[in-house]
This record gives sequence, C-alpha cells and structure tokens, in this order.
Amino acid sequence: MRYPLHTFVSIIFFCLASCKTAPESQEVPITSDYEDLVHLFKAWRVFENPPKLDGVPDYTEATFKKRFPIFKTLQDRLLAMDTIGWSIAQQVDWHIVRAEMNGYDFNHRILQPWSRDPAYYKSLWMAQSDVPAHEGPTNHATIELWTYDFPLSNEAKEKLKKELSVIPILNQQAKQNLSGNARDLWITGIRDIRTQSVNLKNIKTWEGIKDSPDLIDRIDQAIDATDDLVDWLEEQGETKTGPSGIGKENYTWYLQNVHLIPLSWEDEVMLLKRELARAWTALKLEEHRNRDLPELNAVGSPEAYEILAERSTKSLMNFLDTNEIVSVKDYFEPALRAHLGQYVPEERRNFFLIGAHYDPRPLYSHFYHWFELARMDIEPHQSEIRKGPLLYNIFDSRNEGTATAVEEMFMDAGLYDEDPRVREIVYIMIAQRAARGLGSLYAHANEMTMEAAGGIHSEYTPRGWMKTEKELLIFEQHLYLRQPGYGTSYITGKYLLEAALADFARLKEARGEHFRLKDFLDQLNAMGNIPIALGHWEMTGVDEQLKR
Repeated sequence: MRYPLHTFVSIIFFCLASCKTAPESQEVPITSDYEDLVHLFKAWRVFENPPKLDGVPDYTEATFKKRFPIFKTLQDRLLAMDTIGWSIAQQVDWHIVRAEMNGYDFNHRILQPWSRDPAYYKSLWMAQSDVPAHEGPTNHATIELWTYDFPLSNEAKEKLKKELSVIPILNQQAKQNLSGNARDLWITGIRDIRTQSVNLKNIKTWEGIKDSPDLIDRIDQAIDATDDLVDWLEEQGETKTGPSGIGKENYTWYLQNVHLIPLSWEDEVMLLKRELARAWTALKLEEHRNRDLPELNAVGSPEAYEILAERSTKSLMNFLDTNEIVSVKDYFEPALRAHLGQYVPEERRNFFLIGAHYDPRPLYSHFYHWFELARMDIEPHQSEIRKGPLLYNIFDSRNEGTATAVEEMFMDAGLYDEDPRVREIVYIMIAQRAARGLGSLYAHANEMTMEAAGGIHSEYTPRGWMKTEKELLIFEQHLYLRQPGYGTSYITGKYLLEAALADFARLKEARGEHFRLKDFLDQLNAMGNIPIALGHWEMTGVDEQLKR
C-alpha cells in the first residue's frame, strides 16, 4: 500500500506512540516537495527520542530491535525524495537529515554507547557546553543544572525533584544494558559517574537546598544510586579486556557519512601530522623573531587578571569591529564577558589557563563559540532543520573548526601586531590540538591505548603545557574515544574552513569582485551550525567535498 507523505508521517507518529512496527509498503513513494522533508524531519526527531521504560529512556536491546523497522522506513522515505530543482540551501537540509539518520544507524550497529560506554549514563550536567549540544554521546534524560537559578522557586524545585527521580531507575537499567568489553571506555567512564556523586553532594550545600527536606531526600536517593553504579562498574571493570576504538574502516565511514568530513582515517593522520609540524616550526620561527623582545609575564593576582581580561576583551571586540573582520552584533560582547574566567594559582592551571594568564586573547578568539550560541538563541535560523543543535555532534567541524581557525585568522589579520609574542601562544594552541587529535586517531585504530594516545597529546604540546594538570588530558582523550572524529575536528574543521575561504575568494577574484573577510564570516554565520563541507557548497556552489 502506498501512502502520501503527510499521511505516512501521521502513521509514524501513531507507531511511535504505540511502539508498533511501521506498516510495510510495497512501493516507496517519491516526493519532490521541500515541505515534505520538514515533516519527515519532525517525525524523525520524534522517533530518535526513545520510548520510556519505567519512566526513563529505554535503551534495552529488545526495544532497539523492535523499533529498527520504523527507522528503516523513515530512512527509505528520505532516500526516495527527488531533490532536483531544490535550492542548494534546501538540498543542504536534506543532507543534514541524511547525516543524522546515518548517525543513528552507526550508533545502532557500531558505537552502541548504551552498552559500551558507562559515561553515557551521566545524567547531571553542571555547565553549559560551548558548542550547540553536549560533547560526546549523551542520554536523553539529562539534568541541566546550569539552567536553574538558586534559591529555587517552588516550580523549579518540583521540576528538579522529578528530574532527579530518573537517576536511580536509569542507573538500574544501565546495569542491564552495559555489556560491552571496551576496557578504556569502561574504566575511564567510572570517573564520570563518580564525579556525578560528588556534584550531587555539593548541591546539598547550595542556597535554599537545606530548607527543602523533600528535595534533599531526592538528592540522597540519586547519590546512593550513583554510588551503587560506581561499585558495580568497578566490579565489572576487572573483567574488561577489549579495545575501545572503532577501527579505521568504521572511523572513515563515520567521518564521511555522519559528520560529512571528506577525509579518511589516513587523510586525517597526514593532515594532523602536517599541522603539528607546521605549528612547531612556526612557533620556533616566532620565538627567533621575538628573541630580543621581553618575555610575556603571567599575571600573579586576581586583580591583575581582571585588568588583563578587561583589556583583552576590549582589544578583541574593537579589532573585530574596526577592522571589518565580522559584523559585530550587540550580543557578542555580553556573550564573551560571561566567560572571561578568573585568576587561578599557577600550580592549578591547565593548558588553556596557562595561556590565558599570559594573554587571554587567543582563548577569547576561540570563544567565537559563545557568539554562535547567542546567535542560536537570539537569531535562530529560519530552517526548522538548522534551528537547533544537530544530533551526534555533527556540528563539530563547523563549531570547533571555526573556533580554531579564527584564532590564527585573527592573528594573521593583525590582532597581535602590537604584541608579537602573543602569536607564540596561538601556535602552541594549534600544536596541542594537532597532537591530541593525532593521539585519538591511533586510539580509534586500536594501535594505542587511551593512555598512550595521551602520551602523544602531552609530549608533543610545546613548553610542557599539557604536563601541569592531568584532568584535562584524561577528559579530552576520553571524550575523543567516546565520540569518533571530535578530537580531530578542530584541525580538520579548520582545514575545511580554509578551503571554503579559498574557493570563496577565488570566485570573487574571477568575477572581479573585492574579497572581504567580513563577507565570508557573515555568510558562514548566517548558514547556521552545519558541517563545513555543506557550508562550503552553499557559499560557493562548489560541491567537490560533498561528492567525496
């Protein structure tokens, strides 16, 4: 039986509500209406959110198997669409939906975070991510504590109690679902769950909490359930012996079909080796050129840091505006000022804080992230498909790649002309990102353990800046093992952004038009947080990367 797409979407919603298999159709109808894609996208997003079991998301194997025919029906409908005659922007939206569905398929077949990755069951999130969604695989019942204002209103208190009640039930389900043998993921994931217990205990000391015995009781139940899960994970961890990487072939498929990166595992190894060598070389040339200049001095007090942060903020914002780097919106500076950081004693500074205490402008340049998140809130994209965060961290090449690229772009455009030694920090940051990404590639190929990958990360970061504080090293390598492609996205996204800029400028030149960096970045911003390969196509009409 053949259904019109709108009727089909209604049927899908019914199937999702009742968790019944979608009806079989002898023939998949071909549709060429863009609005049908929007309807299908909405049905897909409803499907992607799993049904509830005992009031929590159901990640059991039986439910995945039962629902998979519905997914295949959704995917078949997408692939049967005729996009001939659609605008490039509309075709880009089609590719976004295709990539998300490929991500679900890959998670179902290969990544399986609900069965391999204990950190997937971390429920409590204390801070907002600097990208559109949390980094790495995340369950569908997170508690976003950073969105609450303390002391809590009565309404917020009831909401938090309801959310906290999920933790004991979800943790119990985790014990049934977690059957994988990925040792590094397992052992390091225990750290995330243990940290959740610490954070829950800290919440009890926050303003207004002690006056709510019912809320304290709910927190205590969550603490007990979290500690119990930690004990179980530690006991089971003694039996885990397998690799955690997904292998080169799977890694390449995931890059190209989910994150839409037109590279292979081997390509990324070569690219990151090249960037690592280039960054080290450029750093040493900068040091040579600056050899007669005074060394940068790190600030040594909270008052000095505040003065430095204020001066750096004004310097960056003035530079972006007066040099026509990007259209500076009213919400840019407030978004940056909310994340200026504070003084940290030298012995507790991690990699990024070391640089920030010399001059935070390289880090604040990377905080282009916060401009993008503010734009999502204040000027959301008109496309229903691009308005919110893309699933499965598909935004990584765009958001992490852009934030990394502008560090060097702003430098080359003149941000540090009066402070040349700050250029050294930029190259140190590039080298660190290349080194950590290279380590993650070898870990996913199962040629190294996570610890050995961290060795590359640490040893190849200049000046020993990754050897001062081990928590960042563990956090980053663990994340990159959990989320394939994320560790390399800073450098690969930067490369892809530079390729897009090159084509954008080349076409301008061919038409006899003047190139302005502001035009490029404004168009990039206006397209939303989509993979750079798609943005490249939409800005230039050049689709060679997408064909790969």
